[in-house]
Amino acid sequence: KGLTLESIQKEGKVQEIAPGTVQISPERQQLIGVRFGTVEPRALQKVIRTVGRIDTDEKRIGIVSPKISGWIEDLYVDFTGQFVRRGAPLLTIYSPELVSTQEEYLLALKAKRDWSQSPFAEVAGGGTLLADSARRRLRLWDISDAQIQALEDSREPKKTLTLYSPFTGHVLEKMVNKGQFVDAGMSLYKIADLSVVWLIADIYESELPAIRVGQPAAIQMAYYPGEVFTGKAIYIYPTMDAQTRTAKVRYEFANPHGKLKPEMFANVEITVRFGDRLAVPEGAVIDTGVRKVVIVDRGAGYFEPREVRLGVKAGEVLEVLAGLKAGERVVTSANFLIDSESKLK
Repeated sequence: KGLTLESIQKEGKVQEIAPGTVQISPERQQLIGVRFGTVEPRALQKVIRTVGRIDTDEKRIGIVSPKISGWIEDLYVDFTGQFVRRGAPLLTIYSPELVSTQEEYLLALKAKRDWSQSPFAEVAGGGTLLADSARRRLRLWDISDAQIQALEDSREPKKTLTLYSPFTGHVLEKMVNKGQFVDAGMSLYKIADLSVVWLIADIYESELPAIRVGQPAAIQMAYYPGEVFTGKAIYIYPTMDAQTRTAKVRYEFANPHGKLKPEMFANVEITVRFGDRLAVPEGAVIDTGVRKVVIVDRGAGYFEPREVRLGVKAGEVLEVLAGLKAGERVVTSANFLIDSESKLK
């Protein structure tokens, strides 16, 4: 009764006692096991642990397909998983259309030479137009300038066209066999550069606000015990999984030695650093479901329940947004008993 009108002496200053403040003797404090912590600035960080799956980098996948139809004569890359380097031959295609276009180009070159002496400009230019048209058709079929020059030098049409790998990587899929007829545009190989891979991690809804693009992550796998691989977040997916209440986050990992293989599972650790912030020990907080209360030691055996507003949880401490200031002592053990006594008062 009349607690709000009482005051306590602390460090030579008179302080008003807030409503709900209770006084507990040192003996009783010892009996119920009162312990204290301090509100102070700390370098806050938390570690999010989850699982993820290694996947191929979609930007590093290429499809090899011909621009002409024909029959496969030679198959240099003939099994899935084979490693190929950029510019390496993959296969050769026999195409009657290719042979006829080469013959047309050789005839156009002959016409260009024969008609160049004509006194009529239209006739002289006609041979050049025919040769240029046939050359363009060959280039549209991925015939290189070197191959066209070889055709001009030999005067012999090539029976087959060689397809080369567009980049270095592993064959994920092979959809062609020797002797098979293929149409223009048909997918023959799917090749992936695995020097960089993705990891797709599941992040719980409650932890998603702490995730940022560019954050580092560390992964470990049972396949490589004790070995840690580091990467960074490059994309946060815009949708949630309704069943698991998780969102997917994409991480990028360098994979120069090919240890990280697509479809491998990994344990993921994401360290989130929040910088220096005012923090209170987690054990000091009483969460009623409606509000959060901390018991503050006012000195001389007086304890004041105080409502606080908290931010992120980082390990065993919570960020203080309002209600406490640096240096205050708070009860971290037996605070429920003190809170109950305060409510009885």
